[in-house]
Amino acid sequence: MSGTIDFNCDMGESFGMHKMGFDEEVIKYITSANVACGFHAGDPMWMRHTVRLAEEHGVAVGAHPSFPDLNGFGRRDMNLSPEEAKNDVVYQIGALQAFTKSKKLQHVKPHGAMYNRAVDDESLAHAICEAIIEVDPDMVLVALAGSRWISIAEDSGLKVAREVFADRALNPDGTLVSRSRPGSVIHDVEEVVERSLRMVTEGKATAITGEEIAVTADSLCLHGDTPGAVEMAKALKQALESAGVQIAPLGKIVGGGVV
Repeated sequence: MSGTIDFNCDMGESFGMHKMGFDEEVIKYITSANVACGFHAGDPMWMRHTVRLAEEHGVAVGAHPSFPDLNGFGRRDMNLSPEEAKNDVVYQIGALQAFTKSKKLQHVKPHGAMYNRAVDDESLAHAICEAIIEVDPDMVLVALAGSRWISIAEDSGLKVAREVFADRALNPDGTLVSRSRPGSVIHDVEEVVERSLRMVTEGKATAITGEEIAVTADSLCLHGDTPGAVEMAKALKQALESAGVQIAPLGKIVGGGVV
């Protein structure tokens, strides 16, 4: 399997006076930051702060757009029209892009319900791809490994990074187990490291039902608001490097974007 992996984390999810996540510590171990753009979390102050934090640490910046759902943290499904979804994504990408020094982003990774719905909803998947192409076709789309969304993006001409999750359980079809189910988020550091190494170095994962499934990964995601995220990030980086896996931003793995 791949000897190189991107290590990404969702960041900038604080809002106003409410601090969320462990961005200042996790940033030391990752290569790509998915920055909230104000629709599920984040605001202009936190967007600027998070972009500066990433730039200071040499971490590539990407947009983390969402359905317009601040109250539900972007985790409630919304049946938007393709035009609404496209314009929402364009808006969020453009807002974050303006805070970067280069006025360029490496990637776009939708958040929460938008991400999960795009795995099965081809009209939404197309709308997200169209939004990225309209703003900057050099950006990389980060999408769930093994999903139909990957081929839709590739057929549209986008560069795509296949993503797996360090701290999320999988269904037998490779989709993420709903957060409403027990065991959907994995908190044990050793388990997070062990399953991540298997996915990256062997291309295998164990579903929540016990079945073994095949996965192909370009990027490994750790959620920055997961309890123990800092310890997990440090342990993952050490384990990957000890296994001979190079950790690098997406621009060096799939091309495009900003390195």
